[in-house]
Amino acid sequence: MTGLHFVIVTGMSGAGKSQAAKGLEDLGYFCVDNLPATLIPTFARLCAASERRIERVALVIDVREGQFLDQALDALRGLREAGHRVQILFLEASDESLLRRFSETRRPHPLAPAGPVADGIARERERLRPLKAEADLVLNTGPLTPHELRQYLAQTFGERLEGAATAVTLISFGYRYGLPLDADLVVDLRCLPNPNFVPGLKPLPGTDPAVADFLRGSPEVKAFLDRLLAFLQFALPGYLAEGKAYLTVALGCTGGRHRAPYGAEVVAAQLKTLGYAVTVRHRDMERP
Repeated sequence: MTGLHFVIVTGMSGAGKSQAAKGLEDLGYFCVDNLPATLIPTFARLCAASERRIERVALVIDVREGQFLDQALDALRGLREAGHRVQILFLEASDESLLRRFSETRRPHPLAPAGPVADGIARERERLRPLKAEADLVLNTGPLTPHELRQYLAQTFGERLEGAATAVTLISFGYRYGLPLDADLVVDLRCLPNPNFVPGLKPLPGTDPAVADFLRGSPEVKAFLDRLLAFLQFALPGYLAEGKAYLTVALGCTGGRHRAPYGAEVVAAQLKTLGYAVTVRHRDMERP
């Protein structure tokens, strides 16, 4: 029996498990929500024997399991012993974020259907403590948009071709809005000339030709980006050799509107010419 790849999506109610399941389904995973833990070994055997060639499976396990939740870890250990690859993704969020989400959706908490949501959250944290301790990945979804969650899933669980180069995601951001949580490397561009103080350029984004012309004409900007590219050319093969198929590089300036987006676009264009799969996301460029 060929081993399957199981991604176990678990975590706090309201932290985005349903969105994660949809995202994994889009990546080609066969998704099952709330499968009783006692049925997991049988389900794995059926998938392995299926004519459909099911190779990647995502299972959502949470407090709805009730008494079966205690058996989940034993079932997952059994999958590993049977030769399957198992990764546990635990989705987390602060109490404040979870309370806000339950308030917005007006849903009752599964562990407090007729009581305060805060009580249900507290009980759930305690109930899920053993699963969280065994998790391979713990992701705080509180600050993430649905798009950012899907991007994280694509980077972490998307299918990679053997021998492919490291895929790079470049994020431009503004320091005043906080660091991107999923960044592997953070590069500070605040030492570079700022178009914000150039008449006529302040309202324009970093992708506008006028802003790009200004920054392209700066020797400091060129020298900075040349050195950044040289570093990435040196480091990326090393990351791939260590098994890191995805790398997220965040480029930041004060507001994330001018220097960081320009830098991200320049670096992306150069890395693409070197054969890397590159995506660019401008987190704060459209902020006022």
